[in-house]
Amino acid sequence: MFRRWSKERSEGKPVEQASHGQSPFARFIAEFAENKVAMVALLVVLAIVLVAVFAPLIAPQNPYDLGQLTLRDARKPPGFVGTAGYTHWLGTDAQGRDLLSAILYGLRISLQMGLLAGSIALVLGSVVGTTAAYVGGWVESVIMRVIDLQLSFPAVLLAFVIAAVLGQGVWQLVIALVAAQYAYFARTAHGAASAERRKDYIEASLSVPLSTARVVLRHILPNSLPPLIVVATVQIASAISLEATLSFLGVGLPPTEPSLGMLISNGFQYMLSGRYWISIYPGVILIVLITAINLVGDQVRDQLNPRLKR
Repeated sequence: MFRRWSKERSEGKPVEQASHGQSPFARFIAEFAENKVAMVALLVVLAIVLVAVFAPLIAPQNPYDLGQLTLRDARKPPGFVGTAGYTHWLGTDAQGRDLLSAILYGLRISLQMGLLAGSIALVLGSVVGTTAAYVGGWVESVIMRVIDLQLSFPAVLLAFVIAAVLGQGVWQLVIALVAAQYAYFARTAHGAASAERRKDYIEASLSVPLSTARVVLRHILPNSLPPLIVVATVQIASAISLEATLSFLGVGLPPTEPSLGMLISNGFQYMLSGRYWISIYPGVILIVLITAINLVGDQVRDQLNPRLKR
């Protein structure tokens, strides 16, 4: 499952001796650590997650508390000292919210939406793709043709239409994101499960006989996880980007749930008037987060796919 190390250890031992006694997970971590770019990206992702989790302790202001907001502090530049007595290091937005606090809280919402939608899409797509591969016949043909038809449409267009029909709301947006992304997991799961279905150990399991649920859940699905993990890392970043796009277009989260996309949208109308910070800073954080997740996902893909070489 995991690729052998392509380099010898610094002490000159062969790869087989260097990896002797190590678990697959330990070898995976050691090989991941060899890529400095991926390690830096992982640290960036972990740092962003930590500041998002502890946002209430770090943020100087609660952007949801209307009692802490005043229009006298609205659209002030970075470094402005507000009426509350503390410095707004990244400036304020049109509602007088401290932009640093709004970004920290917006990160929490964006990460929650990405992880929630990505997890549901992973489970749904894995079940659909594995079921199609195991059952076969006309059921497989119908399911996969529907998946292929859905993949022919851009994900953002499909999510936009569904979100516009369902209306604004957290769960409405989750449904739109899952509907736009589960097909990628289903296609990947179908390919991996089809390869496992033709192997001898599956035929032996069916001849015992073992129950269908046991064969699928204990044999086929676990051996199909590596490519699904790779797709999951990419699709989480895609879900965060897609949520930001929909919120920017006005069909995502409601104004009471200001994600990074909503913050960018709120400041877009002030870009030409010189108040760039309202949109630029949330946009920079969003780009850094998505880029870091994609770099981590690329390294995981390289390690879990034996056909890819560094």
